[in-house]
Amino acid sequence: MKAMIFAAGLGTRLRPYTNDKPKALVEVGGKPLIEIAIRRLIKCGFQDIVVNVHHFGDQLIDVLDRNDGFGANIIISDERRQLLDTGGGLKYAKKYLQDAPFLIYNTDILSDLSLAQLYEQHLSNESLATLVVRKRESSRYLLFDESMRLSGWRHARTGEEKIARSVNNYHPFAFSGIHVVSPALFDYMPDENFFSIIDVYLVAAKDNPIDGFLDNDSLWLDVGKISALEQAQHMVTQIAL
Repeated sequence: MKAMIFAAGLGTRLRPYTNDKPKALVEVGGKPLIEIAIRRLIKCGFQDIVVNVHHFGDQLIDVLDRNDGFGANIIISDERRQLLDTGGGLKYAKKYLQDAPFLIYNTDILSDLSLAQLYEQHLSNESLATLVVRKRESSRYLLFDESMRLSGWRHARTGEEKIARSVNNYHPFAFSGIHVVSPALFDYMPDENFFSIIDVYLVAAKDNPIDGFLDNDSLWLDVGKISALEQAQHMVTQIAL
């Protein structure tokens, strides 16, 4: 099975740690986040992994090379010339991900969710994409209908909404940074190079099943901000790698 790790971000919320290295090389429990993500993916059956790079990309490529990809078959999607956001970054890596559904995993996420189970549910539901979500506080929410089909997006602070499908009741959940995508999603991507994958999901959701995978039981943490680093040091010891 194939996966892609989003590792190209600037890591602004982790400054000053990211002033001289990429977010993916910030260490938790003595291991860089990229190693934790890769070993977690391997544990769940994902051996072929695309990693996009931008901020201090040379450093990240060097670490992956010196450690033989931490046991995975690594393909670098090189965005060092221009950062492309999540949607643009996925579009740029399209040539590596066209043959079967694949998993996307943010490099700053810690989770013990069964990724293999998530992947199998995606296949059985024949969804265009399956997005892992949680019931937690966030500034931005994905909106789902009663059957957990994606229907919109809402910014909690500004009240801005983007509605893909009109339904009677919208159920808000926070995105967990883990998703499974079928290659047909590439057909809904715009011509430009810089865009968010969430906007693509909202366009595609008008006519296609994009499902939410509700995960309130597994360990999960966004390590993308300094306030989470102390908690992450403890949590990583509880996650099988």
